[in-house]
Amino acid sequence: MKIKTEAHSNNVNEPPRDDKPRPYLCTVCDKRFTVKSCLNVHRRRHTDENWYSCTQCEKRYRNQSSLGSHMNVHSEKYKCSECGKCLRSNRDLVRHKLSHSGQRPRPFECSVCSKRFTKSSNLAVHSRLHSGEKPFKCHVCDKAFSQSGHLNMHVRVHTGEKPYQCRVCNKTFSRSGHLNKHMKSHPGKKP
Repeated sequence: MKIKTEAHSNNVNEPPRDDKPRPYLCTVCDKRFTVKSCLNVHRRRHTDENWYSCTQCEKRYRNQSSLGSHMNVHSEKYKCSECGKCLRSNRDLVRHKLSHSGQRPRPFECSVCSKRFTKSSNLAVHSRLHSGEKPFKCHVCDKAFSQSGHLNMHVRVHTGEKPYQCRVCNKTFSRSGHLNKHMKSHPGKKP
């Protein structure tokens, strides 16, 4: 069984922004929904096999165009000349450059350490560092994680999935970092 995440603004990590009743519960990640149809759409994140995996990192996407945009991060197509960060698109790069000039608003502040964020979802993920909250639980061994991506990597311990393959010797790995480290054993080959 595979558990996967989708990378976009409807972040599983993001807390509800209202007080609406949410009676529909995802039994995999404990996220709640106001309507059953939204729960059904969300469930596919945990069960569908039709996801596109990045060959360079742990991320997975629902469609090839999203994966293609993500791959720009690895190709350095949209690289910030100030800090070297690589982004998905020119739009993201322009928005990122505002952070260097101090023009990008960061309205969400951590009440513990005063670190500021541009999105409430980023603050929510950060806050788990202080609270110790780990809402993403493995359904096999009950180990818990603060981020869904960490759960996804862990689940491979149970499934044996190794989606990252060496192009030189065809050896497979469960994590992209392990593949990158392995590539150093092939002299003259880039990861």
